Amino acid sequence: MSELVREPGETAAEQGEPGAAPPEPGTGTEILRVFGRQMKLCRLRAGLERPEVGARTGYSPSTIAAYEQGRRIPPPKFIDVVDELLDSGGLLKAMKEEVARAQYPAFFRDAARLEAEAVELWVYGTHAVPGLLQTEEYMRAVFEMWRPLLDEETVQQRVAGRLARQDIFARKRAPLVSFVIDESVLRRPLGGRAVMRGQMEQLLLVGAYRNVEIQVMPLDREDNAGVDGPFTVLHRDGDDQVAYLEAQGRSTIVSERTEVRGIVSRYGILRAQALTPRESLAYIEKSLGEL
Repeated sequence: MSELVREPGETAAEQGEPGAAPPEPGTGTEILRVFGRQMKLCRLRAGLERPEVGARTGYSPSTIAAYEQGRRIPPPKFIDVVDELLDSGGLLKAMKEEVARAQYPAFFRDAARLEAEAVELWVYGTHAVPGLLQTEEYMRAVFEMWRPLLDEETVQQRVAGRLARQDIFARKRAPLVSFVIDESVLRRPLGGRAVMRGQMEQLLLVGAYRNVEIQVMPLDREDNAGVDGPFTVLHRDGDDQVAYLEAQGRSTIVSERTEVRGIVSRYGILRAQALTPRESLAYIEKSLGEL
């Protein structure tokens, strides 16, 4: 069956023909276009129209079209269902992890993979609550503040991606996670006081997990080893440590041992300078009462 079969009213670019104009920047990635083309081929082979696939999976025909055209990211549950519906023999399921990574901005995808494999994480946050700790409302507020403005579909995509990252806490072998958060982050009511109250409650909830420690770096400290900015240290089972640095939509994964060793030492000093985990949760609880 030819890959170039086109739906009524569908453009060459939407169908993914060779030489067709690519989707607008930010609307898709190559893996989404590949997944969409394969899904369409499987659907045509099964003799199903988009409305029928939509009705049997719980999605609208326009959403099915967007998935096939690589303009939207299909959720994992949809991929599981449509793989069986179209009898693709696991072809679509095999792309599930790569498709899921496409929900992150390009500069974060490698870090997302490392984070998902980590057995231990150390995070120093200075501008906003670290993503792994954010509530959905706080995430949305942060993404809606970006300049240039993100369109609504991109905001929803980024929120979904960040929420998916928080599955790390539910893993059977949950990693050990340590956060040091600058006090200024907790004094900055991004999204408004109601959003910040929910965020403080989330910090208290996650901070009570046995595998999580949250520490606050007070503003009145005369020494702060983290003046160079935020960073994350990731430990993978059997591998050396790596560090992740991010600023202004650009990121760096540091793997050179001497440089990573310096970042690891910096984090150790930060933990010593910050409030203890117990003191930190008490501070967060007191701050919550003042909102």
